[in-house]
Formats: sequence, C-alpha cells, structure tokens
Amino acid sequence: MVRDSAEVTIFRGSLLSWYDREKRDLPWRRRAGDEVDLDRRAYAVWVSEVMLQQTQVATVIDYYTRWMQKWPTLQDLASASLEEVNQLWAGLGYYSRGRRLQEGARKVVEELGGHMPRTAETLERLLPGVGRYTARAIASIAFGQATGVVDGNVVRVLCRVRAIGADPSSSLVSQQLWSLAEQLVDPARPGDFNQAAMELGATVCTPQRPLCSQCPVQRLCRAYQRVEKERLSTSPCLPGSLDIEECAPSTGQCQLCAPPTEPWDQALGVANFPRKANRRPPREECSATCVLEQPRAPGGARILLVQRPNSGLLAGLWEFPSVTGEPSGQHLHKALLQKLQSWAGPLPATRLQYIGQVVHTFSHIKLTYQVYGLALDRQNPVTITPPGARWLTRDEFHTAAVSTAMKKVFRVYEGRQPGTCKGSKRSRASTPSTRKKPSPGQQVLDSFFRPHGPTEAPSLNNVDQ
Repeated sequence: MVRDSAEVTIFRGSLLSWYDREKRDLPWRRRAGDEVDLDRRAYAVWVSEVMLQQTQVATVIDYYTRWMQKWPTLQDLASASLEEVNQLWAGLGYYSRGRRLQEGARKVVEELGGHMPRTAETLERLLPGVGRYTARAIASIAFGQATGVVDGNVVRVLCRVRAIGADPSSSLVSQQLWSLAEQLVDPARPGDFNQAAMELGATVCTPQRPLCSQCPVQRLCRAYQRVEKERLSTSPCLPGSLDIEECAPSTGQCQLCAPPTEPWDQALGVANFPRKANRRPPREECSATCVLEQPRAPGGARILLVQRPNSGLLAGLWEFPSVTGEPSGQHLHKALLQKLQSWAGPLPATRLQYIGQVVHTFSHIKLTYQVYGLALDRQNPVTITPPGARWLTRDEFHTAAVSTAMKKVFRVYEGRQPGTCKGSKRSRASTPSTRKKPSPGQQVLDSFFRPHGPTEAPSLNNVDQ
C-alpha cells in the first residue's frame, strides 16, 4: 500500500501527463474514444482486450481491424458462425478466446437485450470468458468505473515502483497488487490511467533493458532509488524496500519481499523486479500427420481436412488427419493409417511418404508433428466425403480456419512437392552420409511407411502464444 496520499497524487499526475504526450495511436483506442454509444464502445474495448491477452500489440492490430470491419457491433458478431470466427482468428493463437467472445456476444444479444453490463462485477459474473482483468478493463475504459487493472505489464510496474521482490504469481502477492492498483487508479480518468499503466510497462518499464531515464515516475520508483543509492554491490539477496509497518514481524520475513536465498544480479538493476516465477516446462507430445492430396481431382488438386472437436485444444479448427500420443509412442503409424482409411477408404500404405517434422509449442504442450504425405492417383479416387471432413484447394486452405501449426506442416509438405507452390523451398536429395539419423521411434515409422527409407525436411521450431 502507499500510505502517502501526496505520493499517490504525484504518481497519477505524472503518469497521465506522460500518457497524454506519448501514448501510441492504436485502432481500439481511436474507436473507443470516438464512439458515443456505450454498448459499441464496450464491445470495441472487449474485443481488443481479449485479442491482446498473451499476444503482442503489433500482431493484434491487423486482426482487430479485420474483425471490426466484419463485425462492427455485438449483433453482427452474435449472428456469425463459429466457423467464420475461427477462420478470422486463425493464426492468432489461444483459439478459445474467439469462441468465448462470440458466446458472450450472443448472451448479450439474446439474454441482456443487447446491452453490455455496466460494472466490472456484472461483466465478470454474466459474460463467459470475462475474468477479473477483462471486466475491469472494460468497466474503466468504456464506462468510467474507478477500478484498477493488473496485467503482466502492470505487475512489472508495480513490483518495481514498490520494490516487491516476492513471487507475483503467488495468491498473496497477487492480492496485494490488485489492492495497490485499486488505490492508485485515478477516479477522474480511470480508463486513461489503466491504459497509461499498461503502456508504461509495454514501452518503458520493459522486462529487459527498461528505459528508466524516460520513466515519468522514476523519482517515485523504489527499485530505481535502491539501485542508484546503493548499487546493491554488497547485498547477497534480493530484499524488498517496503516501510517497516508493511512487513510481517511475526514471521520475521516480509511476505512481499524475496526469500533470503533469492540471488540479486547487480547487472540487471531494476530488472531484478519482479521475480520470475518458476514455470513448469511444457509436456511433450508427438503427432503423426498426413497431407492427403488428390492431385487430379475434378476442378484441380484437393487436400483433405478434418475438423477438431468443439472443445479442448484448437477446438473447432480444421487440420490434416492426425493422431497424437507420447513422443516415444510407436503405435502412431498404425493409428494414422486407420485414421486415413476412416476418412478416405482403402489406401495404399506403401505410398505414404515421410517428409519431415515440425515442432510447435503451445502454452503448455510442445508438440512434434511427424509430417507424411500421400498423393492419390486415378486408381484410388475418393468420391465420398464423410461428415466432419472436406476437400479443399490450396487457395481455400490458406483462407480456412486452420492453426499456425497446420500452416507450417503444409509448408513442409509443399517444400517436398516440386512446382506446387510458387516460391517454396525445394529440398535437396539427401544421402545416407548427409541425412540426420532418425530417432528409434522414427525408424519404426519409416520402416512401416516407406520401406526404401525416408528423406527429411528441416524442422520448423517455433512458439505460438
């Protein structure tokens, strides 16, 4: 907590003055600022806040612009299909966000008379997918409710301003940060204040190499003061610098300070705050995925896509026939063949070619796609498309509701098909001396599918947030 009201006043004024001068010109800010209809304003803020979760501003701008052009009102979004929503959201990641956004729009239109709830409490209670942060962001920016917000950027700013060294992901510290945000928010301009705090964390008080010389609240920042005054050259641990009455003397350790064993890196300076939480590494899974193509289909070549279930990872999106299991699982080859036959009928297993692999990391899963290709000839036509599957042209694929991982899989496939994609990289023929040795599990897959030995495509390693 900040016990000095004068300090709070200075903090508010300094931050807002800086924001008025330096704020970025972003499409959702323009739209919310120009919109007089409160429901439309809240909708504009809602869409932006959902898209910005775990996603960089530069990525969101184009998606937001296309979204608002297609569905400028809650009513427009409520009448859209989930397929359309997934198609526009494709590539943005965390696909459940788009689905829940549409569910919320339908609830507003069908159950709330087309009017958005006007307070943070009712927004959080009534709208699916709207949590504490999103509800308070909408309420403060769209409706002027004097309520604070805490996102990753605000956590960093507050931890440095108050020199909080304890783990900010812990429930106790998180609760204190929310209380501090509520205390600091400017009741006259709550929306601008909250956006200013987030803007400060995004552009100045950054995770690495913060621009302290450009910070409008530098003289109020306890982390900066401590670095400047002492340089912490002799301190073996990361202490907090809270007022003595803010600590917990009964425990002998302030709950907002770092534990005594936490090291302090003098070279980092203020970037020692906040403390990084210990995150579990993503679990590893493997998927055998096949691009099944009819090169001579009527009207042009077609590739098969199947739709994922309406719940779980990548819900409702389209993908190539795939089977997923443990990284060392050797049953995937049989399961993939059975999957292909369930969608397309009897298939020549010997024609299934191993192409390469794609490593794609989601928030909690590191998924390795073993990519296969199978081109059907005239002796193996597929004339019936079962429910949940469809044949698409290449152009249709690139505009369909498919994930970034599937686009990477398709790039690997096209790279092994000379002349199928303008500008695609063509692989050089590998030889036993230059070929990367496959893993034992991969050797089983290769021996089953391609008796004469596989060729490999480069791995595409990426993280999709």
